[in-house]
Amino acid sequence: QEQLVESGGGLVQPGGSLRLSCAASGFTLDYYVIGWFRQAPGKERERVSCISSKDGRTQYADSVKGRFTISRGNAKNTVYLQMNSLKPEDTAVYHCAAERSFTCPLVINTVDYWGQGTQVTVSS
Repeated sequence: QEQLVESGGGLVQPGGSLRLSCAASGFTLDYYVIGWFRQAPGKERERVSCISSKDGRTQYADSVKGRFTISRGNAKNTVYLQMNSLKPEDTAVYHCAAERSFTCPLVINTVDYWGQGTQVTVSS
């Protein structure tokens, strides 16, 4: 079965860090751009970050630049999102996504695979 499985969400205090993981099973990420969207209550789903499997180029939303880092694992079928200096406004459900393409950004209407989502809550 082809799917993306996320892990790593949770509750963290402002200024803290979390690392999200996204593992692809049943298919290879070699021909995909992979990344993350997030959706807060009452808001639209927004792009966070993506990485190209072809050349490793990355892209970030302005709201997370300098704080979040996306990377691929050594096994190449896993992607990580390291989130530092977290703020309450980062609170959302984070969804991993993969689109068959060579270049970022991810386009929400043409994503081929979605993960189930993982909750990130930043609160004191």
